[in-house]
Formats: sequence, structure tokens, C-alpha cells
Amino acid sequence: MKKVVIPDYIYTPSGVLKNHAVLIHDGIIEQIALKSRVLKENKDAEVLFYPKNSLLFPGLINAHVHIEFSANKTQLSYGDFISWLYSVIENREDLIAECDLSCMTRAIDGMLKSGITTFGAISSHGMDLDACLLSKQNVVFFNELIGSQAGMADVLFQDFMQRLKESKRRQRRGFYPAVAIHSPYSVHPILIEKALDVAKKEGLCVTAHFMESVAEREWLDHAKGDFARFFAELLKQESPVSSSMEFLHKFRGVKTLFAHVVKASDEEYAFLKENGHAIAHCPISNRLLGNGKLDLAKVDGMDMEWLLATDGLSSNYGLDLWEEMKVALFMHSEMPLHDLAKKLLDSVTINAAKALGLKKGVLQEGYDADMLVIQLENSPTEELPLHLILHRYDIVERYILGERV
Repeated sequence: MKKVVIPDYIYTPSGVLKNHAVLIHDGIIEQIALKSRVLKENKDAEVLFYPKNSLLFPGLINAHVHIEFSANKTQLSYGDFISWLYSVIENREDLIAECDLSCMTRAIDGMLKSGITTFGAISSHGMDLDACLLSKQNVVFFNELIGSQAGMADVLFQDFMQRLKESKRRQRRGFYPAVAIHSPYSVHPILIEKALDVAKKEGLCVTAHFMESVAEREWLDHAKGDFARFFAELLKQESPVSSSMEFLHKFRGVKTLFAHVVKASDEEYAFLKENGHAIAHCPISNRLLGNGKLDLAKVDGMDMEWLLATDGLSSNYGLDLWEEMKVALFMHSEMPLHDLAKKLLDSVTINAAKALGLKKGVLQEGYDADMLVIQLENSPTEELPLHLILHRYDIVERYILGERV
């Protein structure tokens, strides 16, 4: 059955509309027009009215989140990337044991409560598959490949393919199997090539971590720094399996969402720009792990594609994109305030949708009807983007593929 949604205001690419309605059919926005016209032409549709100062806004998209470590609260060490990494290894078994289906479901439901209607789950082990399939949200399920030792390549690839196969077998609407390459320091080039070949043949979305820390920069450039001790102790490995550019060149022709990119060089930025790749910026995670911040002004000045994401609860205190936007608004104080606020809203809607290859993130005819009804206190002004980020307005309704959830 068709639905007609009538809020007081609608947030669209062409501006905030008043006295308009949205017609939804089969989960898609079929029409946005004057409410009198929509009602006249669709007399048999279900009609949903919302009160004065209600705003229809696109559902938020958290394109990079780890669900499997959602049990963490105080177990891991913050302030320095390597200290954090050792604490992850030390507490790994306990965190995995503690994060059962109910734990992961709470994290996912928390995202929905804050308005996240789509998320990209980076799945290291496949333990979060059931939670993601049972969730109400749209999910891009990134089966992650990791392993830098050539002798283990066949076993690791078989495990990756089995997890990918299982995620493809258990389909539902709004669930999209995908591929994740962990990072240039942790995945052997042979494995990267094989996984990207699969992604290209099957048209799967791809993501990877890249240049998150000083340790990664020093290891890939000089085989020195904190990672030198880490790899020597744990893997008996004395040199990196790839340089940063060798790693990046494998992604030619495969549009990829690269997470963090905090320590990238000008050459690496240029490669990402030239090849149409996107950057997932995770400001809270970067700060807590002592990695500094993305040079967002530079990235924006180069007209590169970027979006905001939360990363996981292993390196964040929440999975809330409103909080992430607020932190970014103050972190990037060199950028004009109102312009940045608008770009941040785009980064968790239309930009994130484009990076994940989804027709979402905008209230426009032909796009998926993933929407929020936000109750404002007053009529919106030209400063609406800033107000949305600064103030915790109530989300009174959530639509995913046209259904109220």
C-alpha cells in the first residue's frame, strides 16, 4: 500500500520545503510535491500527518562500524595506538566471549535510536552476521580479510570465502554482502589481489583501513617504529609485505572506502582523488587512539569524497553520528562553521550512501525511503544544519525502506 507522509518541513537538496508531502511506494520515494496535489492523486494511500515544526530528514548512514567488540567499555587502553592494539590482543578472548547476540543487538538498536538507518559492519570473524541479519536497518556487511603471512594465505582466503559465501546465502532486503581488506600492513598482497578479483567479478562494495597511525607510517616507509617490535614479537616478521603505494595501486579500478587516512602523504591523497576513492573520517576514534586528526580542510579543498563514521566501541564511547558530527564541528575549527555543518550532514547521508553504492541518503524521487521525522522546537532558519548538530532534537519516527520501525 502506498503511504503519504506529511511533515511540517522536508529537508531536500533544493532546500527546506513547506506544505509538501512525500509519496512512498514499495520502499521508494515515488513523489515529493505539494501536499494538496499528492493527497488528491492518491486518495487510497495511507496518510501519516506530523505536527507543527516536524522535519522530515534522510536516515543517517554509519558507513564504518565494528560490531563484534561492542562489549568494551573500560577494558581497552586509550591514548596511544600501539598500547591500544596490545590491549585488544590481551582482552580479545574476553571481549569476544562477552559480546553475544544480545550485546551486539543492543549496539545496533542504539544506532537505530539515534537515527542510523543504514550501517556498514566491518566483520572480522562473522560473529555479527546473525545480529546484522536480524537488525531492522539496512546493512552493508563487510567480510574482512586479514593475514600477512604467505604460508597461511590459502587457509585465510578459504576462511574469508566461506564467510562471504554465508553472508550471500542468508539474504534479506536491505542486506548487502561486501569485502573489507584490513590494511596495507596486515594483508598479504596475494590475498588482496584474490579478494579484489572476487569483489570486481561480483560487483561488491570494498573498504579498507589506511594510514591510521604514526606506527603504520613508519613501518610501511622504513620498517621501523612501534610496529617493528610488534611484528617481530608476534609474527617473526622483519619487513612490511607492501609499501603504501604498492597497496593502493591494487585498488585501481575498484572504488573503495578507505577508513582514517590520518597520516596520508600528498602522493597518497592524489592517488585517492584520481581514482575516485572515498575517505571515512572517524574523529573520536582517532583522538582516543592518539592518532591526531584528518586534515579535513585539505581533503575538502582537493574536492575529495569523504564521510563521517563512528568506528566501533573498541575505540569509541558510543555509536552516535550526531555526537561524531558535534566533535568534528569543534575539532576542525579552521573550517567555516556553517559550511562545515552542512557538509557534516551530507557526510552522514548522501556522501555515505554514494561511498557504499546505495541509492539512499537524500529525500528525492527514486531514492529509498529511509527517513527520520525530527521534532524541532521552532521553525527552521538558514542555520538549520548547525542547529541539528548542536541540539539533541527528538526523533519521533524512523522509516526504513518506507516502513515505520
